[in-house]
Amino acid sequence: MKIVVPGGTGQVGGVLRRALAKRGDEVVVLSRRPERLQDGVRHVVWDGRTLGAWAAELDGADAVVNLAGRTVSCRYTDANLRQMMDSRVESTRMVGEAIARAARPPAVWVQMSTATIYADARSRPDGLPHDEANGVLGGEEPDVPLYWEYSVRIARRWEQAQTDADVPATRRVALRTAMVMTPDRGGIFDYLSWMARLGLGGPVAGGGQFVSWIHGDDFVRAVLFLLEREDLDGPFIVAAPQPLPQGEFTRSLRRAWGRRLGLPATRLMAEAGALVLRTDTELLLKSRRVVPGRLLEAGFTFAHPSWDAAAVDLVRRARTVRRRD
Repeated sequence: MKIVVPGGTGQVGGVLRRALAKRGDEVVVLSRRPERLQDGVRHVVWDGRTLGAWAAELDGADAVVNLAGRTVSCRYTDANLRQMMDSRVESTRMVGEAIARAARPPAVWVQMSTATIYADARSRPDGLPHDEANGVLGGEEPDVPLYWEYSVRIARRWEQAQTDADVPATRRVALRTAMVMTPDRGGIFDYLSWMARLGLGGPVAGGGQFVSWIHGDDFVRAVLFLLEREDLDGPFIVAAPQPLPQGEFTRSLRRAWGRRLGLPATRLMAEAGALVLRTDTELLLKSRRVVPGRLLEAGFTFAHPSWDAAAVDLVRRARTVRRRD
C-alpha cells in the first residue's frame, strides 16, 4: 500500500512509520521540517495550513493516517492551547481538502483523536468506564478546571473537521487514543520511567484517578486492523482493555524497573513538579477510564492487554534502547 502519514515524525508517528516500512508499504511522511528518515520512508514538506505540492501525494494513495498536531506535553497556557487547537483542526481540514480534490482519493482516512474527549471518569454516577456506545463526552463535569473543558473542545473540533470534509469516496475512522507507551526516548513512557527510577513515581493526589494506556505495538496493530477492515468507520477507542488507578499503574511500573520506593505527591506538589518540567497536571490528575468496545466487538485481540505484563516488556526494550544510545 501507499500510505501518507501527516505528522509522522513524532513519537507515535515513528512507531507507525517504522512498522509500515518494515512490512513493505510505500510510506510518505508529511511534516514541517525536512529530515532524513529511515529507509523505505519518503519525506515531503507541508505547513499543515495550506494546500501545496504535498497534496499530490494523496492522489492515488491507498490510505492516509493523519497524526499531525502540537504535542500536549507542555504548559497549558492560552497560547499553547490555541496552538493545540489550530494545529489539529487546520491540518485535518487541509487533509480533507486534499482528498476532496484528488482524482483518485484514498480509500480510507484514519484520523488521530484522543480519549481526552470523554468526561473525567469520576463524574459518572454509574461508576462505569467510557466506551463508544455509552461513553459521556466531557466538558460539562462539575468542579474541573476551565482548561480541561478546552481540551475536550479541542478534541471535539478535531473530530468535527474530519466529519465535515466532503469526501464521499473515502472511509473515515477516528482514533480516540489513550497514552501510547513505547520504549523510545522522549515519550510518555520514558518520562514516567525516569520518575519511577528516581523514586518519585508514587500515587498523585491519592492515586485513585484512572489511567488509560496502550502499548505501541497494539497501537500499530489497531491502525492496521482499521485500515484493512472496509466495514468499519467512525470513532474507535484505541486503548488497552484494562485501565487501572494511577497508584496501581505507577506501582506496577516501579516493580518492572526493580524499584520499591515511590514517593506520593499531593495535588499542589504535582502542580509544582509540572511547572518545573514544563508540562501540565491534567495528564496526571484527570481520570481517564476508557475501554475499546468497538475494537473488541470487531474481533481485535490485544497482544498486551494488561499493564503488568506490558510494563515488563517495555522496560526490557527501554533497557536495550539505553544500551544502544
